[in-house]
Amino acid sequence: MAGIKARFGTLLQSIGLPDAELSILFIGDRAMRSLNRRYRGVDRTTDVLSFPFREGNIANKLTDMLGDIVISVPAAHRQARAAGYELSHEIDRLLVHGLAHLLGYDHANDTQEARRMLRKEQHLLNKLS
Repeated sequence: MAGIKARFGTLLQSIGLPDAELSILFIGDRAMRSLNRRYRGVDRTTDVLSFPFREGNIANKLTDMLGDIVISVPAAHRQARAAGYELSHEIDRLLVHGLAHLLGYDHANDTQEARRMLRKEQHLLNKLS
């Protein structure tokens, strides 16, 4: 865990958010399915969920708080195996994807925004390398 904390801290500093705070939670598929159903209305597991704090009425009150990133380790493992990646690479990819969401990027409803988000993710992944 210390490795992830240090690498992510360096990443946040490199994008101009050295004092930003976020939480990272690693869970199983059952818990992820429950969260996905509760917060997105989708009754299946997923690989990563993000819960931004910089939205709604509290956006200006919690300036250093970005939010939460939740990763399903079994989903990450399956995806890494299918893509021929190390699990650590897939975890990095999911952390960066979650961070992009916390920074306000969204890929769900707009293909142009999805491309913009993908470019941001590549930029962030390059900073982790």
